[in-house]
Amino acid sequence: MSDAIEIAVKPTLEQVREAAAKMRNVVIHTPLVPLRRSDRYPDILLKPEIHQAVGSFKLRGVYNAAASMTDKERQRGLSTVSAGNTAQAVAWCGRYFGVPARSVMPDNAPQTKIEAVEAFGATPVLVPSDELFRYMREHGWEQETYSFIHPWTDARVMTGHGSMALEIFQDCPDVETVFVPVGGGGLIAGVASTLKQLNPGIRIVAVEPDECCALYASFRSKRAVAWPCQTMSDGVAVPYLTPEMYPLLREVVDEVALVSEYDTMQAIRQLAIENKMVVEGAGALATAAAMAYPAEGRGLSVAIVTGGGIDIDKFITIMQS
Repeated sequence: MSDAIEIAVKPTLEQVREAAAKMRNVVIHTPLVPLRRSDRYPDILLKPEIHQAVGSFKLRGVYNAAASMTDKERQRGLSTVSAGNTAQAVAWCGRYFGVPARSVMPDNAPQTKIEAVEAFGATPVLVPSDELFRYMREHGWEQETYSFIHPWTDARVMTGHGSMALEIFQDCPDVETVFVPVGGGGLIAGVASTLKQLNPGIRIVAVEPDECCALYASFRSKRAVAWPCQTMSDGVAVPYLTPEMYPLLREVVDEVALVSEYDTMQAIRQLAIENKMVVEGAGALATAAAMAYPAEGRGLSVAIVTGGGIDIDKFITIMQS
């Protein structure tokens, strides 16, 4: 286990633009689309990352990390730790580069995500959640032969995710508020850092489930802390904020919005019925927060719809509730 803590550094605009150019033939420039029921929400736009090849935004950061490796590093194989979306992105990149891929995943991960990892030809290694987070805290990957891609703290991952901010600003330069779901913080670190360099006045609202709010608790405690997680939004179910990420997120995040499980399910229904988007809990968080936020306070807003990996039985239950 390594004792050194390397504080996360925000990517530069040049680095993000280089990453965006690198992934031009791999990642879709997802459009901004209005949230339906425009009579109530005329100024909320959605960024549907569910349309990426792996069903989530994760392809941006993971591809940038894999593409930035040397051939020798990639030939060792790619690995990560994930509830499912990063695992799918690593699996896709393994197939793309023709190298082995594996992911340590919680044994209660959605079956649809496990099957998607296997469909891309990668190996899911299922372990209890406690063991997974122990592996993360103790840097278990340092004992592996695989080239590890950290889903949160890897600078290449954050830089790749920043490409999304370039698209948002290009398509909507007058955006006032951007709502971003938070798990380990890799997405919001890349997006917020990039947007703040493009326009420091853009408000960045981090969104967490109210029963899984390590970032909110960390901001209140003025240091990185742990917080127990009980949420249907498995994509952001990270029970602690790493010390590496706290200083950067404290710098670029303006506020944290908490969303209830009920409001998350209502947003899933809203997106399915009105916008014809099937999304997972984490994918609906930003939309739920934007709808609950006072219109006069948020102004022209973008809500990132991060992923669509939801088990069909859960989706049916939510739609029928």
